[in-house]
Amino acid sequence: MALSAAEEETLESLKRWWHESGRLLALGIAVVAAVYFGWQFWQSSQQSAAAEASAVYDRLSTLAVTNPGELIPAEGHDEIRQLTAELKNEHSSSVYALYGALFAARLAVETDDLATARQELEWLLANTQSGMFNSTEPTLIRLAQLRLGQVMLASGETDEALALISTVDGQALQSEFDELRGDIYLAQGNHEQALAAYESAQGAGNMSPVLQMKMSELQGSR
Repeated sequence: MALSAAEEETLESLKRWWHESGRLLALGIAVVAAVYFGWQFWQSSQQSAAAEASAVYDRLSTLAVTNPGELIPAEGHDEIRQLTAELKNEHSSSVYALYGALFAARLAVETDDLATARQELEWLLANTQSGMFNSTEPTLIRLAQLRLGQVMLASGETDEALALISTVDGQALQSEFDELRGDIYLAQGNHEQALAAYESAQGAGNMSPVLQMKMSELQGSR
């Protein structure tokens, strides 16, 4: 079927366009395909990395989780340190690394290494995530802040410990923060402020015998 002059002109225009722009269009399609398949590969690698981090964390928690009041067995100390380092070095953006640092800080406290405990807790707080889909659990952050304040107090850094916890909204851990605040004031010799903080801790639901003993001693010293 013969083409009209207008149709022939349109066809020739299309041929010229393809000749001049076809390669660019093909390149664009290739880029889109590369991005798409790259995204698929990234997701797959992320899932693989998460599985690896989970496996390391499972082993770590097996070694580090104990019954209340029990210390971490000495035979597991070196492996806990190694597993924590692996999580922090190879999976630093995962929540497993954050919990690993918390376990490592606990081990450091149990072995009287307050400097390492502080380093682990500060690493945890410096590597928390924020965002709609990858936000660190706020309770974990508050727990790390509480433990860091306790480490600072044990190291004699009372002013720094008080400054740290004064910026924290304790929420579910408020009674623990109030008790720590009382401990700091007590270490500074501020007995009235210490008692007020202990009473606040009790009012927030802390009914521990240790807290009651602290309050009784302060009330008796008045």
